[in-house]
This record gives sequence, structure tokens and C-alpha cells, in this order.
Amino acid sequence: MTTLLDRGPAPVTVPAKSPRRRVTALFALAAGVAAYTGFRLPGEWAATLQSVSLTGGFHRRFLVGTLLSPFGPGYRVRAVASFLVLAAFLTAVAIAFFRGRTESRRLVVVAWLLLPTGGYLFHEVGYFDQVLYVLLFAALWASHRNRPVVASALMTLSVAVHEIALLTVLPVFGFALLRMVPFRRACVLLAPSAVAGLVLLALPPAAPGAVDQLRKTLSTADFPYRADALSLFDRTQAQSWQLYSVTNVLLYLVPIAILLVGGFLVLHRPTLAAALPAAAIAAPVLLAFAGWDDARWGFLLVTNFALVLWLCLGGRELSLSRVGVLSALLLVLTHVPMPYFDGCAPRGLTLVTPVEDAR
Repeated sequence: MTTLLDRGPAPVTVPAKSPRRRVTALFALAAGVAAYTGFRLPGEWAATLQSVSLTGGFHRRFLVGTLLSPFGPGYRVRAVASFLVLAAFLTAVAIAFFRGRTESRRLVVVAWLLLPTGGYLFHEVGYFDQVLYVLLFAALWASHRNRPVVASALMTLSVAVHEIALLTVLPVFGFALLRMVPFRRACVLLAPSAVAGLVLLALPPAAPGAVDQLRKTLSTADFPYRADALSLFDRTQAQSWQLYSVTNVLLYLVPIAILLVGGFLVLHRPTLAAALPAAAIAAPVLLAFAGWDDARWGFLLVTNFALVLWLCLGGRELSLSRVGVLSALLLVLTHVPMPYFDGCAPRGLTLVTPVEDAR
């Protein structure tokens, strides 16, 4: 699978040393701005879903709650677990930056942090999306260390964290696999996670009485649980579609996807070889049929784009003309709105509220 990025300029010989101080300082600044913009404590919605467990009779999104269930229903345990996952995510991002073999790779990491996605990462602390990507990072590391069976097992666990793994991390993992192993071998390694995900989707979300029992348990917890979060396990998908407009979510996501895939193809030249990475980028668009979290799906779209681009770059630098294309694309992405949940909003970088907003 050779793409234009892979056939670009000759590989850059980079000595084994840390990135230059300026780029490192820019990374630290970007991470700090992202944390300041979106940091908050885990919300009640996330804490409620972290209480869902297999032993409690739930058949989806149960892995995190099953691991936390021996510690009781307290909020503090869930908050600590949430921040540990966020720390693992940020550690993987830092490793990707410091071990990136080119300036282009490092700047992709910095750009992702400076885009609305950086603040959104800190805002959605506690959500299962972060666990999914931590498992993806671990699977990519295992694959790079020639442990494909471990990588496949980690991806199989991801669908037990949240079924949206089928449209987020699995496409990226599949693309990465095809760059390393033959097609048949990649299919064998992807099969367990794909089959497990489809089986979980075929099962009812929860056993009879499981939701009511968890409501009783959480009624004595030290945080106000979200009844609407537990209602997800009582509804069919058709009933969920009646609560929101799939069309409106698609109208939010499709322009972002067109921008990302279009920019990727400008960098790659539209060929059959570019079809798989483009599909891995665009796959989260289908989440419009899974729920109404449009900004969250947009966050996952841009995150998949950054991951796929980082993987494609490998050890090669972008040419100056392609840097210009990528820079223009990233500037456009700064205009993509990503509103926060629970009445929260991104923090501004100014010290006072502008006069126009204060009126």
C-alpha cells in the first residue's frame, strides 16, 4: 500500500535525539492550552456509565464498570480511574511526539492539541472514547513489537468498552495492520474484535431487571447518577432515533468528513491505495446513526484523521507545498464548533469577558 506520502522525498535521516527545543516548547504550550481550555472533573453521565458491569447484567459497555465494581459505586474511584486513563492517553500522545522521526509528525501532534480537539479531550474525561484510544495505542505498540496476537486481543477488549469501537479505533487498527502484514493475516487478526462487536450488538443491551437494580444501587451513591444514561439500555435503536434527528447530526459531520478526506486525498492523490486510510478517517460519520453526540463524533473524526496522517508520514517529511495544504486544512478546522456537554464551555484565553459579550 504505497501512497504519495510514502513515495515523497527521500527518507530523512534523523539522529536519535530529542526534538529541537522550539518544537518541544510548542508541544508543551499546546498541551497547556488544551488543558486550560477544556479541563473539568468527570461528569455524572460518565460516572453513571462507569457503573455498568457484566456482573450486573449488562451486555454492552461493561468492561470498565466490571473492573471498577469491586471498589463500590463511589464517585472518587471513578474520578481517579478517569484521570488515570486521561494520563495514559496523554502519555501516548507525548511518546508519539518525542519519538516521532520527523518534524512533520511532531507538528501533527501539536496541531491536534491546538485544534478544538485538544480542549475537547480534557472536557470528555471519563468518557469511554479515551479508553478505546488507549487500547488502540497499546495495540499499535504491540504490533510494532511483533506481538500481533496481543494487539488483536486488546482490540477485542475495546468492543466490550463501547460498541463504537467498530467505527472508531478498529478501522485505524485495520489500516495499520495492512501496512505491516499481508491482507489475509490482517483479516485473521481483525476478525475476533469484529465478530465480538457484532455479537454484542445482536444481544439485548441488558438483562431484564438489570437497569432497575443499578438505579437502586446508585441511589445511595455519593453522586447524582444520570437516569437518562441508564435509559440507553432500555431503548431499542429505533426508539433512540425518535429522540433526535439523524439528518441534523449528519449535516454537522459530513462537511467535516469531506474536508478531512478531501485534504487527505490532496496529500495522497486519489488512488485505490488511499481508499483504506480515507475510510478509516471517515468511519465515525456513521456514528450519526448511533446517537446525537454530534460534537463528540466530530472530535473522533478529527482524531482519526490525525492518527491516520501520523501513521502515513512514517519517516518522511512533508514537502513545503504539502505543508501549505495541511496548514490551510488545519486553519479551516479551527472554525469547526465543538460545543461541550453539561452546560460547560471552552475557557477563553483572555483575562476578562469581551465588552460585546458582557452587554
